[in-house]
Amino acid sequence: MNDPVQFETFLANYQDMVYATAFRLLGREAEAEDIAQETFVRAWNHWQELAGSPTAGGWLKTVARNLCLNHLERYRARWKFFTDLKSADSDDDDAGLEATFGSESTVDSDLLNRDQRRVLEEALGKLPQDQRVALVLYHYEDLDYTEIAARLRVSLGKVKTDIHRARLALQKRLQPCREQLGI
Repeated sequence: MNDPVQFETFLANYQDMVYATAFRLLGREAEAEDIAQETFVRAWNHWQELAGSPTAGGWLKTVARNLCLNHLERYRARWKFFTDLKSADSDDDDAGLEATFGSESTVDSDLLNRDQRRVLEEALGKLPQDQRVALVLYHYEDLDYTEIAARLRVSLGKVKTDIHRARLALQKRLQPCREQLGI
């Protein structure tokens, strides 16, 4: 039998991670909340296996990611896909475009890092959906280009193009913030 009190503690421990995963992929609060809720409904249905499991967080993240991808698949008609392009991108070309922030272990730098994450999340939310999804799957979900192409059912060239364009757009959007912060 499922223990509601134990599950409530579990939910409180993982709700931010699940919501953040969904929000990064979907870019909309209401949709991310729906996905997070569905993720925890599924967790409740599998509570006997998840209770006390050291891999519960990974299970939740995978379920949330898959629910998001299924949701996006349903609305795929809204996406504007590029035709298959021969991309001149290579993994090495993208190295200089990542938004990185230095970190020191002081209270001021922790606050600065929180502000930087917020700015980055806002910039991610302004990207076109196909670019945001590919970039999030690569940087936050640690999928490689081939896995992303397979999951999204698009060409490898499209994934590389979307990630490259997303990085350029983020760099452009984040540059004024970086200059203002002296980074």
